Amino acid sequence: MTALIVIDVQNDFCPGGALAVPGGNQIVSGINGLMRAAQAVVLTQDWHPTGHSSFASSHDGHAPYEVTEMPYGAQVLWPDHCVQGTEGARFHPDLHTDRAEMIVRKGFRAGIDSYSAFFENDRSTPTGLEGYLRTREISELMMVGLATDFCVNFSALDAAKLGFDVTVRMDLCRAINLDGSLEAACAAMKAAGVKLAS
Repeated sequence: MTALIVIDVQNDFCPGGALAVPGGNQIVSGINGLMRAAQAVVLTQDWHPTGHSSFASSHDGHAPYEVTEMPYGAQVLWPDHCVQGTEGARFHPDLHTDRAEMIVRKGFRAGIDSYSAFFENDRSTPTGLEGYLRTREISELMMVGLATDFCVNFSALDAAKLGFDVTVRMDLCRAINLDGSLEAACAAMKAAGVKLAS
């Protein structure tokens, strides 16, 4: 059984949003088409409290896109985005969310960021998605969404490490591409056995 994992297709990651991914809105129609035929659909949603530790505004003297050290390792500092209950945190209005059987909210712990749909950025605190997929007897995953080089990449790498058969539909993802991060992400996914398709 295959699940479609739709990653962070939220207003703040689309044009006009606080952390807009170029062309982020262009993938919505194609994702809706996949959802209509999918055996199972899971949505992920960035869901940060105000003042989250990954926000540059929470660190005096630091600017967005700088990298700082957190107790769990290196952390990119982002503009404030996807704050709980705000319009920016909502799914893109054209996304057909009614097809989703589960929504995984991540990044809600104030002291730790979460790129992956499976683990927080400490690489050990689970989101619960793995257990859901196992109990549904789902072994194959197709991933789409935002952004290719961060949340899609981390989710795909973790899924492959957990033993899932993972395909990333590159045509239905868009990247931030911060200092070559897209090329690095694609290389890492391929090395982990993730299939990159279009």
